[in-house]
Amino acid sequence: MTDTAPDFAHDLAAVQGATDRFLDSVGTLDDAAIGEPSLLPDWTRGHLLAHIARNADALVKLLTSARTGVPTPMYVSATARGADIERDAGRPLAAHLDDLRESADRFDAAARALPPGRRDARVEMRNGVIERADRLLLRRLGEVELHHVDLGVGYTLDRLPTAFVGAQLNFLATVKFAGRADLPALELRTDDGRQWRTGAEGGTPVVVSGPAPALLGWLAGRGDGRALDSHGSALPAVPPF
Repeated sequence: MTDTAPDFAHDLAAVQGATDRFLDSVGTLDDAAIGEPSLLPDWTRGHLLAHIARNADALVKLLTSARTGVPTPMYVSATARGADIERDAGRPLAAHLDDLRESADRFDAAARALPPGRRDARVEMRNGVIERADRLLLRRLGEVELHHVDLGVGYTLDRLPTAFVGAQLNFLATVKFAGRADLPALELRTDDGRQWRTGAEGGTPVVVSGPAPALLGWLAGRGDGRALDSHGSALPAVPPF
């Protein structure tokens, strides 16, 4: 977790823009396409859409908890989370679109209702992860943008907004994989000159360089790393995202 306060207004606008693009892509599908496989193992597009909607509602719980000070779990349980996705996956396109729009509106309203004085409140996400309330917007942005790629409708890694790619790389390097003993020490280098250290602490890091979208795809389990250069070392396996 990082204590750095994000730009709340900027992040809220970014979530809105990403959601609009996601909804535009979903709107090009039909009922048959909803039942087809997504790019995620074992999930149809319907599973992915159900997850995006239920994730919005789960984050609303955390934003409300931050605002009121009343601890509330993100999900009742892992079993309930999976059951909700399974329950909603097979709905027709129109039902998915309504749910996606309404849940996105609830997230937006809950974010706007969070007073500035409560934005640094800590909330507990899945698996015991502690996060600042105002960084839940960035968490939501990552869900929408990366799952848009997973939808398999032509929204590829190289179409992700440049600012999002940089912010997500920074999050993965400084939060998600920082200090992880199950990932070798890494030095990440983008073609435009940005660098991060992440993974296990100590030792000589494996240098991995290449285009920022390809680095993000590799770290997020959405790319094979073929466009990356590990400078004579084997490209390390990244823990599940």
